[in-house]
Amino acid sequence: MIDEPSFDVVHAHDWVTFPAAIALSVKFSKPLVVHVHATEFDRSGQHVNHKVYEIERRGMEAASAVIAVSQYAAEVLVERYRVPRHKIRVVHNGIRPKPLSRCDPAESDGERIVLFLGRITGQKGPYHFLEAAERVLSKLQNVKFVMAGWGDLAPAIIEQVASKRLGSKILFTGFLHGEQVARAFQAADVYVMPSVSEPFGLTALEAIQQGVPVILSKTTGVGEVLRRGAVKIDFWDADKIAETIVNILSDPALAEKLISDGREEIRLLTWEAAARKCLAVYHRAGAMVPMTSGPGSGWS
Repeated sequence: MIDEPSFDVVHAHDWVTFPAAIALSVKFSKPLVVHVHATEFDRSGQHVNHKVYEIERRGMEAASAVIAVSQYAAEVLVERYRVPRHKIRVVHNGIRPKPLSRCDPAESDGERIVLFLGRITGQKGPYHFLEAAERVLSKLQNVKFVMAGWGDLAPAIIEQVASKRLGSKILFTGFLHGEQVARAFQAADVYVMPSVSEPFGLTALEAIQQGVPVILSKTTGVGEVLRRGAVKIDFWDADKIAETIVNILSDPALAEKLISDGREEIRLLTWEAAARKCLAVYHRAGAMVPMTSGPGSGWS
C-alpha cells in the first residue's frame, strides 16, 4: 500500500478496480472518480452475477463522480444502479486519426465482405448477424460474411452455420489482434454491429476511419455521435439489417455518403478532447489538478 500519496484523484475503470480504488480513496482522503465502460447488465443481460453487480453498485455509490461513455450507458446507471443524475457525466470515447487504407479490390475475387468484429457473446448479437446473413445470401451470391472474434456462443454459431451448409459463405477468423484487425476493416465493404446492449462501440469508429459503411443497432452509445454517419436499426430486425446491407452493397453513392458523413463526424472525437472532459470531472469532484483549455474542456 502507498504510504505517501503523490496523486490528487483516484480514477477507477470498471468493477475489477473498484474495491482497491475505494480503499485508496478512503485511506488518503482523495476524491474517487469511477469510469464505467460497461456494466454487468450490458455483459450478461438479465442473468447478472450479483457479486459483480454489488461491487459495481458500491463503487458508484462511493464515487464523487461517475463517468459514463455515453448517454445510453448513463441511463443504465440511473435505472439499474440508482446513481443520482447529478453525479454522472458523459465522456464519449475518442479515436486517433489514421490515414484511409483500403485493400486492393483485385484481392477480393469479386466478392463483397460483410464484417462482424467482436466477442461472439449474447451481448454482441451474433445470432442476429447470422439471420441477416441468411437473408442477404438468398438475394446476393457474391457476398461473404466474416465473423471476427470468439466467445462462448462461437461453437454453437459455427455448428448452426455448418448445419445450414453455409460454411463457404460465413467465415470465422477467431480473435484478431493489431494489424489483423486493421486488415479486416480494410477488406470489408460493410460493418455490422447488431449489439443487444453496447455502452459505446469503438469498433464502429474504427470501421468509419477505414472507409467502411456502418450499420448499428439502436442500443449503442456510439450512435449518439454518429447521427448521419451510420444506419441505425433495431438489433432484432434481421429483415431490415439484411435489406440495408443489400442497399449499401448495391448503391455506391449511398455507401460513399455514409463514409463521408461518418468521417466528418469522427473528426472531433479525439482522445485529447475526452481527456480535457475528464480533467473537468476531476475538478468538480474536488481534485486539485491543472486544467487545460481547448475544445472539449467544458463540464458537459
